Amino acid sequence: MNRKTFPRGGPREKLLKHGVSELTDEELLALFLRIGRPGIPVMRLACDLLNHFGSLYWLLSADYRQFASVSGIGVATYAQFKAIAELARRYSHAGMALEDASLLDTSATKAFLQSQLGCEEREVFMVIFLDNQNHMIKAQRMFSGTLRHVEVHPREIVREAIKINAAAVILSHNHPSGRAEPSAADKMITERVVKTCNIMDIRVHDHIVIGRGECVSFAERGWI
Repeated sequence: MNRKTFPRGGPREKLLKHGVSELTDEELLALFLRIGRPGIPVMRLACDLLNHFGSLYWLLSADYRQFASVSGIGVATYAQFKAIAELARRYSHAGMALEDASLLDTSATKAFLQSQLGCEEREVFMVIFLDNQNHMIKAQRMFSGTLRHVEVHPREIVREAIKINAAAVILSHNHPSGRAEPSAADKMITERVVKTCNIMDIRVHDHIVIGRGECVSFAERGWI
């Protein structure tokens, strides 16, 4: 009986034997890279990349200027990394849309929003629309802005909620600077949205501000 063989101790063999969740970040990255560079084995290259950028998160969040500073990593690899990040974002979005659990689980909501907004280079204001059981109807990017500002129109949020028969919403936006601490302007727009939604009996469960690897929940701080 013929059997396929794999390199002993390699990431591929470990994946097949123990499952993909058992792979380290270096091993996952090595599987993606497939080959190293002259004189540098693929595992060494994977380790060097993670050390250079600091983590898998920062590697996939890096822009082309940051990639260009790494010798031997060209535009093709950069494009593939950005595609991986986008695939992960869409996978998370599709999974949350199919998930039967309530989005009142703040940790799950934070993880979802981090996957959607954590790598954005401009401010984006997203709204998650919920039904009466707090299941997601849809998550929509309502407004886009600049590096430091996004203009939010509360009436547009209410109009969309009425259109799809949403009973509640969760607000979110990102801070491209990386720090998730809400600003005075963030608090003001949250108050405006809450007041406008209350008129139509639409609940605002939370406003979650997303930074680079961190997030802040208004609800957890008692602001909503």
